[in-house]
Amino acid sequence: MRKVIQNGVIVTAADTYEAEIIIEGGKIVAIGTNLATSSDEVIDAKGCYVFPGAIDPHTHLDMPFGGTVTKDDFESGTIAAAFGGTTTVIDFCLTQKGKPIQDAIETWHAKSKDKAVIDYSFHLMISEINEDVLAQLPVVIDNEGITSFKVFMAYKNVFQADDETLFRTLITARELGALVMVHAENGDVIDYLTKKALADGNTDPIYHALTRPPEIEGEATGRAAQLTGLANSQLYVVHVSCGDAVEKIAEARNKGFDVWGETCPQYLVLDQTYLEKPNFEGAKYVWSPPLREKHHQELLWNALRNGQLQTLGSDQCSFDFNGQKDLGRGDFTKIPNGGPTIEDRVSILFSEGVKKGRITLNQFVDITSTRISKLFGLFPHKGTIAVGADADIVIFDPNIERVISASTHHLAVDYSAFEGMKVTGEPVSVLSRGEFVVKDKQFVGKPGRGHYIKRAKYGELRGDQDQLEELSY
Repeated sequence: MRKVIQNGVIVTAADTYEAEIIIEGGKIVAIGTNLATSSDEVIDAKGCYVFPGAIDPHTHLDMPFGGTVTKDDFESGTIAAAFGGTTTVIDFCLTQKGKPIQDAIETWHAKSKDKAVIDYSFHLMISEINEDVLAQLPVVIDNEGITSFKVFMAYKNVFQADDETLFRTLITARELGALVMVHAENGDVIDYLTKKALADGNTDPIYHALTRPPEIEGEATGRAAQLTGLANSQLYVVHVSCGDAVEKIAEARNKGFDVWGETCPQYLVLDQTYLEKPNFEGAKYVWSPPLREKHHQELLWNALRNGQLQTLGSDQCSFDFNGQKDLGRGDFTKIPNGGPTIEDRVSILFSEGVKKGRITLNQFVDITSTRISKLFGLFPHKGTIAVGADADIVIFDPNIERVISASTHHLAVDYSAFEGMKVTGEPVSVLSRGEFVVKDKQFVGKPGRGHYIKRAKYGELRGDQDQLEELSY
């Protein structure tokens, strides 16, 4: 049976209008007026916006880190994502030096198999570049549809790659049609500052932030951007947390460099003082880059509004406070880095952004869905509401008020990073390829129904549906 969505206000990155949407076979097959028949399943969206499903370009589900593993896996993590209005996630596949890349990819396929309730894809971490790795990358792109590579400039002696590896990755990505992602912090300087802090007896969570100052994020961002320009390649800077990094991205874009920037909800609404909470509560807010002083928040909002930053990821990477975060009592370097953010990403951007006049409705859709879809080879099947696109749709009530809490979230982790925060606006129902995953705020999906998505190369359309809107940066 076909489904028809009626009475809602459709919002895309470009348009806002009232119309019906007909869904059949997992696709949007018609958009218009007076389309419904008596045999259709009618979904009444009166009083709601109808958005394309959000895409989260930055998640770490079932990921090992610091001797432990993230609490939320591909089941709990994608259920929470769906409740938050996200219908596709792109997770990071971690590789190991000297081991075949395909081994790592198979490990991530095993992690997600029979668990994901929404569609998903993978990025590939690049830890080394040599002739063996270079020979494997075309196969990864062609067979797995993994068209984004991540290089860490931080976590010395764990993930950190040197500048040669980054530069050669950029050159390779240009040749193969992939997008290079960087965690931009100067790992060598962090290593020095961290050792000095511990030697001075400074072990509390706040020193995680104080040993990773914004200047070293700005420096690394600028260095990565300059190397991108030199390589004539393309770069996506993940989890931008401060004005220093925004400035370097804007400078690179003004030079014509193909550089893009992502921020995360935690940097828009939380600040460095959270790491000073007593009784080791500050450990809940330890992630990298760290939370910044409050004045950086408006710099990030301004960057989203004026296009200097283009996307919002969650950087979902949850560890229990009890039993995981507390591994770092007495030594902040042993606190597992990361926080639970996947479920509230969309609502926070709507409440703090749209409702407070910082961004427009159309910008909201572009930041949470459309731009991500275009950058990461999912467009036009995902990221928009158009005939022929996947029926990934969120029915969103803009007037619901709620208080974020671990007592009501759908994650497995034992705390909320946004505990007690009041937000306005919430997804009511969420469809993934035309099937309800969340219906009237109740979970009706099924673990394992999510599809692994092979993505197009950078700057190319996924598929050949010429009737859909053209790819445009």
